[in-house]
Amino acid sequence: MISVIILTKNEEADLPKCLNSLSWTDDVHVLDSLSTDDTCEIAMAYGAKVTINPFVSFGKQRNFALENIETKYNWILFLDADEVATPEFAACLLSNVKNADANTAGFYCCWKMMLENRWLKNSDNFPKWQLRVVNKGKVTYTDFGHGQKEDEVLGSVGYLKVPYLHYGFSKGWSHWIERHNRYSTLEAIARLDNIPPFKNIFSKHGSTRNPALKSWLIKVPGWPILRFIHAYVFNLGFIEGTPGLTYCINLSFYEHMIKIKMREIELARKNTIKANTTDTPRLDLNEKQAMGLLHKELS
Repeated sequence: MISVIILTKNEEADLPKCLNSLSWTDDVHVLDSLSTDDTCEIAMAYGAKVTINPFVSFGKQRNFALENIETKYNWILFLDADEVATPEFAACLLSNVKNADANTAGFYCCWKMMLENRWLKNSDNFPKWQLRVVNKGKVTYTDFGHGQKEDEVLGSVGYLKVPYLHYGFSKGWSHWIERHNRYSTLEAIARLDNIPPFKNIFSKHGSTRNPALKSWLIKVPGWPILRFIHAYVFNLGFIEGTPGLTYCINLSFYEHMIKIKMREIELARKNTIKANTTDTPRLDLNEKQAMGLLHKELS
């Protein structure tokens, strides 16, 4: 009834746990981005079908999967290798898909962020929603920041209230920080160039509301500190012990990196414009001099 597509790159450590949680489906695909470890061999050992495509962005990778992977079913669940479909999530998913009408384009899903075997419900502002279950041919994705959001949706969208598990720190904090250093550059560009309308802040859909909140709140003076206060104090992240504190600090630092890179990008763009403006008269003068010399030679 439902096919699963897992996006991977060098996921030999996390992939087995993800695949072990998918015994309820007989159609699992791995879309790999040129892994150099045993990711593909592990996927095939579990009976998953492997497709290779170089990674450009999450939105483009999901669209490639929808357009090029021949799945057994029209309903697709997208997972990452560090995510686990619990029996409760699978039961909720199967029930909702079974009862979906022909107009249903997909379902928003939420996750439990896990750190040191603890669910960071408060620190991670649960629930956060992504359109991860789609009816093939009715949904396309677009990039936003380091991730993606839905682009064209032909039909209605529902919500799966039962979450899956997300082990975002399974490779350690060094990997998380290195990855989010890259992500912060993409987020900075998105928040400068793709600012959603202010009214989107009030949308009932998280995938519409969250990009707007990110783009507008980053303009608030002292936002990285406010981000920590919101997550750790007002959202009660402090009741989640050391994992909650560690996570909230790093969320704040991530926002700080984005803000720094936004300033860098803006300054670089201003300098480029200034340089081009300064160079323009000199280029015009050279052109006039060249025309003058050419006129003398011809006469």
